[in-house]
Amino acid sequence: MMRFFVLLFFCSFQQLLSAQVNIWEGTGVEKRVEMTPYLAEGKGNIGVVVCPGGSYFWHDMQTEGHEVGRWLQQNGISAFVLRYRTAYVPAFLFRFRYVFRGNRYPDPQDDLRQCLRYVRDHSGEYGVDSEKLGAMGFSAGGHLVMSAAELFEKTDRPAFVVPVYPVVTMTHPSVHKRSRRALLGESRMRNRQLRDSLSLERHVPDDCPPVFLVNCKDDPIVDYRNSVLLDSALTARQIPHRYIQYATGGHGFGASQMKGSAECRQWKAEFLTWIKRLFQ
Repeated sequence: MMRFFVLLFFCSFQQLLSAQVNIWEGTGVEKRVEMTPYLAEGKGNIGVVVCPGGSYFWHDMQTEGHEVGRWLQQNGISAFVLRYRTAYVPAFLFRFRYVFRGNRYPDPQDDLRQCLRYVRDHSGEYGVDSEKLGAMGFSAGGHLVMSAAELFEKTDRPAFVVPVYPVVTMTHPSVHKRSRRALLGESRMRNRQLRDSLSLERHVPDDCPPVFLVNCKDDPIVDYRNSVLLDSALTARQIPHRYIQYATGGHGFGASQMKGSAECRQWKAEFLTWIKRLFQ
C-alpha cells in the first residue's frame, strides 16, 4: 500500500513538472519563469492567471497557488499559476541588494505581463477566450495583479482582477513594509517617486477593468486599511467592483478548506457568482 501512495505521489509530481511552461522561452529573454496550467474542459473558457503571495520575497505556491488552480479548474475556469520572480529568501536574510541588483520592480510585473501575453497567444490550444483572461492574486500577489490593471498598457491588462487580502499602498501608514522592501530593493527604499508610483490607491485609471476585492478586518499581516484605500479609490473613479470585508479570517487562507474562518471561506462562492454575472 505504501508503494502505491509513493508511486501516486511521484506520478502526480511528474505530471505537474511536465505541465510547467517557461513563459520567457523563445523570447530572447534569458529567464526561467514557470507557469502551470490547470485547464477546464471545453472551449472559450474564462481564464485566470494566479499570482501567489509571499511579500514579494517568496511564494505560497500551495494554498495560494496550486490549490487555487485546482479549485478554479473544478469550477469550469482555466487557471495558470505563475511563479513570478521575487527577491527570494537570501535577499531577505542578507540585504545584498544594497550592492547587487537582485530581483526587484519591475521584474514581477514584467513576468505577469508576459504570462498574460503567452496565454493569449496560446488561447486556442488552452481553450480560453482571450477576451476573458483575468488575474487573481493574494497578498503581495494582489498588489501585482492590481498593478497590472493600473499600470499596463490597455492591450496587456487583464480583463478583470481579483486582489485577495492585497498589499496596496507603498506610502500610507498601513503599508506592509516587508513587501515594500522586497519590491523596491534596499537601494531604492527612500525613492519617494517610486513609492508613489506603486501606491495603487493613487493611480486607478478611468478605464480600470472590473475588480473583485476581498479581505478580513482581523488580518494580522497586511493592515485591512490597504483594501479600504483601494475600495475608496475605485469608488471615486466609479470603477465596477465588488468589495467584501469579512470580520474574521485573518490572512493567507487562499482557496483552503481549512485555513481562515468559515466566514471568509465564503469568498470563493461569492467570486464564482460575480464572475458568471460579469460575462453573462
